[in-house]
Amino acid sequence: MRKDCYGNTITTSSDAARDAYDTGIQLFLSGNYGTVEAFSDAVAADPGFALGHAAFARAQMMAAQMDAAKTSVATAMSLTKGVTAREAAHVAAFDMLLAGKPAQTRRMVEEHVRSYPRDVLAAQMCTNVFGLIGFSGEVGREAALLAYTNALLPHYGEDWWMMSMHALSLCETGQTDASIMLMEKSLAIEPRNANGSHFKAHAQYEAGETAAGRAYLAKWMPDYDDRSVLHSHLSWHQALWALADGDEKALWSVVDSAVAPGGAKGLPINVLTDTAAIYHRADLAGLPVAPERWSALSDYAAQFFPETGQSFADLHAALSHAMAGEGERLAYIAETAKGFAGDLVRPIARAFKAIAHENWPDALDDLTPVMATHERLGGSRAQRDLLELTYVNVLMRLNRIDEAKRTLALRRPELAKSPPLAILQSAA
Repeated sequence: MRKDCYGNTITTSSDAARDAYDTGIQLFLSGNYGTVEAFSDAVAADPGFALGHAAFARAQMMAAQMDAAKTSVATAMSLTKGVTAREAAHVAAFDMLLAGKPAQTRRMVEEHVRSYPRDVLAAQMCTNVFGLIGFSGEVGREAALLAYTNALLPHYGEDWWMMSMHALSLCETGQTDASIMLMEKSLAIEPRNANGSHFKAHAQYEAGETAAGRAYLAKWMPDYDDRSVLHSHLSWHQALWALADGDEKALWSVVDSAVAPGGAKGLPINVLTDTAAIYHRADLAGLPVAPERWSALSDYAAQFFPETGQSFADLHAALSHAMAGEGERLAYIAETAKGFAGDLVRPIARAFKAIAHENWPDALDDLTPVMATHERLGGSRAQRDLLELTYVNVLMRLNRIDEAKRTLALRRPELAKSPPLAILQSAA
């Protein structure tokens, strides 16, 4: 029996299939382009390779090829007779994921990795802030993610991928120094790990290292294929740091070429959320955002997220519709938002409507109860600073200056050192 690059037995008689599968694993874990092609080569070399078809489905899913992914996982399920128990459970977890049952999939994966901790493509589904724990909608999901990666870490030794995943968990629970140390260790082993570079950017953001962050990504990004899954999001980090530096030219250059619709080649959820976030944060920082930008983004949100259910996307769609003056689209989210944190999306949507109309008292009323548990919405701390800054801005508009300053200092002290809010800077 052959084994994959993590030492797991795989049921294939083809060395070519195994080699292509291993290549796909490495590309997938490092966030590099070519994953779909590698897993396609694996199943072409051995059409009966169940795990190859499951991995192909996962890669297609991450490339937003959902119909193809469902076909591939169905093929994988049809080939599980005669495979190992691990492989059968692995394929079943992917089948559950593609069936749109994230809570059940999470339970399956958490049980699965107790017996097979190095089954990396299964384990991966619960890592990262965009994984099954990150998008669980639960209070305390950041601590749950840390517990998950902490339990897996001893099984992986000096593995660059696992170290980078645990480093992110550390970062999101406020352990920035430990996160940076572990991330540097990971990147020393595999410097072209885009997940590692991404999580390093998050740690540098949390540490307030704007100059170092800009310099690092300026050097790292030119060799990163713009078709890769994290290219547009890493570009968002570059735009965020350009905004912090007041570099308006660089900000709009990177936004238009690699973040916003028409320039980005990333997943729709990243294009929508990152573009809405950088537009709003630019506006809060005092930079003009052309109405046409919001209008185009509202159209994009309506095209790719016409129904509610993905709370992190719905939050940003609501912002886009509010700023574009698309009242009907916004009302639909405010009235129907469902999904893992739909109960938070609804008041946020109402708050964005109030903000667009400069109705600051109503905005505060809707935002205040959300702030205690907004981690349920998903995303990283850096991404949820959209809400932190919006809330402080509303307080300032109501002339509650001391409360605004105290709120930022207590909740996001790194941002308080140099507030990215024009209204707060003018009141300093």
